[in-house]
Amino acid sequence: MKTFVIKGNLCFSRSMDELVLMEQSYIVVEDGRVAGTFRTLPERYAQLPVLDYGDRLILPGMTDLHVHAPQFAFRGLGMDMELLEWLNTYTFPEESKYKELDYADRAYGSFVGHLLRSTTTRAAIFATIHVPATELLMQKLDDAGLSCYVGKVNMNRNSPVYLREISTNQALRDTERWLCETKERYTHVKPILTPRFIPSCTDDLMYGLARLQAKYDVPVQSHLSENYSEIAWIRELCPRSKHYGDAYEQFGLFGGGYPCIMAHCVHSNEDEQALMKKNGVFIAHSPESNMNLASGVAPVNKFLDNGLRVGLATDVAGGSHESMLRAMTHAIQASKLRWRLYDQAVKPLSFERAFYLATMGGGAFFGNVGSFLDGYEFDAVVLDDASLDHPQALSVRARLERAAYLADDRNLTAKFVAGQKILG
Repeated sequence: MKTFVIKGNLCFSRSMDELVLMEQSYIVVEDGRVAGTFRTLPERYAQLPVLDYGDRLILPGMTDLHVHAPQFAFRGLGMDMELLEWLNTYTFPEESKYKELDYADRAYGSFVGHLLRSTTTRAAIFATIHVPATELLMQKLDDAGLSCYVGKVNMNRNSPVYLREISTNQALRDTERWLCETKERYTHVKPILTPRFIPSCTDDLMYGLARLQAKYDVPVQSHLSENYSEIAWIRELCPRSKHYGDAYEQFGLFGGGYPCIMAHCVHSNEDEQALMKKNGVFIAHSPESNMNLASGVAPVNKFLDNGLRVGLATDVAGGSHESMLRAMTHAIQASKLRWRLYDQAVKPLSFERAFYLATMGGGAFFGNVGSFLDGYEFDAVVLDDASLDHPQALSVRARLERAAYLADDRNLTAKFVAGQKILG
């Protein structure tokens, strides 16, 4: 169906502080985009087919702005470690397995299957250094109808020999070939340049990736200011840089004319934040991962108040799950602890802002995505919260908040990406 109508209880953001709730209302979808939301369906649309979801909740699809697909296999392990120890103990050995396509096929099949049954409709994803496995992941995501950016990871230093590019030149040749092979191959999935982070990439590799970015006009994703020891490491590796973000800027890999995501930004100082705002860099706020790996809690409300671009992320397997609903609740909980224990100047996140981060905030990386405002691409998930029983009738607002804390994939009834029904 190119043009159709959805009916149910609509819940979507108009801005980061305004949550729109429309009970028993309608969305008209034309050619994959929202043509209007109505409490009463206008006569001119009366002949269109209607998908009536009764008393269920209809939300915009959610965007996971930072997730590591190869780490999904060991989610929930090593959560008592800090970042660098965890990388060496769990992450690097697991990612090395993806040189074998049989293993990659099984592991990525599991990841994509879980992502399909979640509230995530779009994602920015790290793969590994292995081109064949990365292309296999892209194909699986495309077949599932999920709209994603996927990155072949680049890393040629400060990593185990078994998970390191053979040479800088080979890494750049492999990356360029991969870009050429995948830039137009898939319907829903696009490549994104992915230096793992500065400590794992030599200067010549970073400059080479910047040249590829300019040549092929592709977005960039990496990590920034996640951990104190990581930031200290950057001061040693890049002594001429004013801060971690400035190091990316000097390499030409920090936005400012093209889309760029930096994950975490837990300890970004004022200058780094100002540069992110100037360059339009998206911050992927990863609350559970930052708690699990003892990195800290980013001042996400400060970012929002200061006009930075922010989305929400699970950061599997630093995060233990793929649920953006749980990422919302972790963001609220972490912000309350930060406010109570550390900095009373930055208020805790409201539910409205957490919902915005999961939908409209991160969705903006993909364009007009993450809301039911006119002209937005129609990404949606339908939740049946009837099993979340309560002794009295609840408002739609109360049901939505409870669903964020209590719902899981068993409550997911249907899922749409750009107007195409991919589940249910």
